[in-house]
Amino acid sequence: MKVKTLLLGAAAAFVMAPAAMAERGSDGQVNVIYWQAPSIMNPYLSGGTKDVEAASLVIEPLARYDETGALVPFVAAEVPTVANGGVSEDLTTITWKIRPGILWSDGTPVTSNDAKFTADYCMNPEGGCAQAAFFDGVKSIETPDDMTLVITFNEPKPNPYGPLVGGQSPIIQAAQFADCTGAKAPECTEANFNPIGTGAFVVDEFKPNDVITLSANPNYREADKPKFAKMVLKGGGDAVASARAVFETGEMDYAWNLQLAPDVISKFEEGGKGKAITGFGPLVERLEMNMTDPSPDLPEGERSTVMHPHPILSDIRVREALSISIDRDLLVEVGYGQAGKPTCDLVPSPANYASMNDFCLTQDMDRAKALLEEAGWTDTDGDGVRDKDGKKLSLLYQTSTNAVRQDFQALIKQWWEEIGVETELRNLDASVFFGGDPGSPDTFQKFYADVEMYANTFNGTDPQQYLAAYRCGGEPKPSSQWQGENINRFCDPAYDALIDELGRTGDIAKRGEIAKKMNDMLTKDSHTIVGLVHRGRVSGQANTLGGHVLNVWDSELWDAAEWYRID
Repeated sequence: MKVKTLLLGAAAAFVMAPAAMAERGSDGQVNVIYWQAPSIMNPYLSGGTKDVEAASLVIEPLARYDETGALVPFVAAEVPTVANGGVSEDLTTITWKIRPGILWSDGTPVTSNDAKFTADYCMNPEGGCAQAAFFDGVKSIETPDDMTLVITFNEPKPNPYGPLVGGQSPIIQAAQFADCTGAKAPECTEANFNPIGTGAFVVDEFKPNDVITLSANPNYREADKPKFAKMVLKGGGDAVASARAVFETGEMDYAWNLQLAPDVISKFEEGGKGKAITGFGPLVERLEMNMTDPSPDLPEGERSTVMHPHPILSDIRVREALSISIDRDLLVEVGYGQAGKPTCDLVPSPANYASMNDFCLTQDMDRAKALLEEAGWTDTDGDGVRDKDGKKLSLLYQTSTNAVRQDFQALIKQWWEEIGVETELRNLDASVFFGGDPGSPDTFQKFYADVEMYANTFNGTDPQQYLAAYRCGGEPKPSSQWQGENINRFCDPAYDALIDELGRTGDIAKRGEIAKKMNDMLTKDSHTIVGLVHRGRVSGQANTLGGHVLNVWDSELWDAAEWYRID
């Protein structure tokens, strides 16, 4: 049957490449730097990559994706498929078996109840789970015994690898988080900062937006791993300082996300202590257009909610004008060189799911001006800024603080002002912007701006959960502790119907067709998401660090248990 295509080829076993045989902790300390400092160790309360990746050192999913995009077991004993009986013939259930003998870092056994608890934790409507799309379509979860988890879906699910799969959807310990469900979730500071896990490391001390000190998990399932006794994950600073710390001074062994111009990276590599490692996945630098009104004149709790449509950006002609006024080739040249490609899309890869649209690739200032004229925005007083009904065409454009992003902001501001759009720029510390603190006005989820720019990606090679994030009702809002995945507040019932259709379609080619329609609805049909650059991941690795393979399909720290020191 074609609907089983996804399942029959899934990996059922996984063996890590062996490192030099040595006892656990024999290689001392490894130092990692994330210039976007982690602010929480619970990915269910943050959509920020920095938080997801830091947490992946400690808490693990049933299975995750390797460097090829293949699904491999971690907490689970194997990956269920139709062929091995783990997925039902009618594709409505998936049965996972917990790996025998696996322990939490506190020495207690991991059970299927922990997995069920985690799913219930995220699906609690009052909890504002940042990863809710992973549980889309779940009807029920049962635990017939301590080692078995049965997930039943509302309808046939040809791609059932959403719940508790990938670095964004790990298992948390039921005992630790028992009193942290629903609206109480953000209040459990100790659990959110120091989760008990099954990963290679445990948290010794967590200083939000600063540094995490970790040590080898004494109950890790492989007796000779991890090789490093300690890991220090330093946060903050900028990409320049991170690169220098690996390539020149040797203070750090690994530097994540070197979002720097290519000539800058090449110059740093001349320091001789490390190398840049790169890989292309589905990462896209983009603009999100706020479909709701972020005006501070509105009462707190109503800003950036669906109660109030955006007074300017609700007009598709304005959004299209903003998009086609951008010279993406120049952005790539300035920011990424060979590590970037111009794109109009949200999903640029894998090939089966990529629309490869070109509608935005040629800058067209005349067309942009004509669209604004058509929308009624004209410069009535000759000050260079268009206006309409006494209101200026003025936008607040925000992003995180980073040299490349500020270069992009400056260029885009220039192009937008050439077409008569007054543009105010704001950049925020990445630890705050991506932090998810419901009390902060400056998070990307709260979106107290008109336009914001960032990049994120999805685990694995299937974009189902990624695209499902834009479902109506999934927007961050006060009732969800300002958590949620639908950042720009897009809502279209026809799009929601495609989410459901994708969820029950098994044929790979047809899945690609549906995903492309969804991508196009978000981009070329509505311009609510404005793709800019398909980015390659670039990180820095010390010459003395072995065992790491860059992974663009999951957490970049996915194989930390395998790392070792090269003499």
